[in-house]
Amino acid sequence: MTLRSLLAKDWTLQVNTGTSGSPTWTTVKGLTKLEFGLDSETEDDSDFDSDGWKSEVVTQRGWKLEIEGRRKRDAAAANFVPDPGQEFLRQAGLVVGITANVETRWYRKDGSPDAFTGSAAVQYRGGGGEVTDLEPFEVELTGQGAPVAIENPAA
Repeated sequence: MTLRSLLAKDWTLQVNTGTSGSPTWTTVKGLTKLEFGLDSETEDDSDFDSDGWKSEVVTQRGWKLEIEGRRKRDAAAANFVPDPGQEFLRQAGLVVGITANVETRWYRKDGSPDAFTGSAAVQYRGGGGEVTDLEPFEVELTGQGAPVAIENPAA
């Protein structure tokens, strides 16, 4: 069997712009980076019987998605019409409390089994730059509970 590398650009991110009972999955366009990360908290499990070797037990995990991209707008519209997925995250990043949480799902568009959903708090950063820059945006989605593996919508 010949093996081939997976392309990082084959990830997609969607946010639920509907309700939990009737989701509307809206793709966040303009992404240039998507990184899924897990953080772990551990406690020392060592004892006198370990001959001086340390033992760690995972006691808690957390997840986050770090995304970056270029702000996009409808090129055909006379007035400014932002990308709906980006705008949904931007709006959630401007408020506090539970309204700063979004339902999200991310998966590989090549049909691999990598696909997840989860609720996350939004931290939005964007705007500005140098005179020759394109308008950037950055979002950190901090998981609320465990990410859930789902059937890949692209499979």
